Amino acid sequence: MYLGDLSLMTLCMLVLVVCVLVGVAFLTLLERKVLGY
Repeated sequence: MYLGDLSLMTLCMLVLVVCVLVGVAFLTLLERKVLGY
């Protein structure tokens, strides 16, 4: 049970990191589009 909780927590952390990276990339692209680079 403990091992399952640990792997679940790791999976959640990975998903969170991926979401943050995608959000940052999206914001950067949006900013470039708005500023007209």
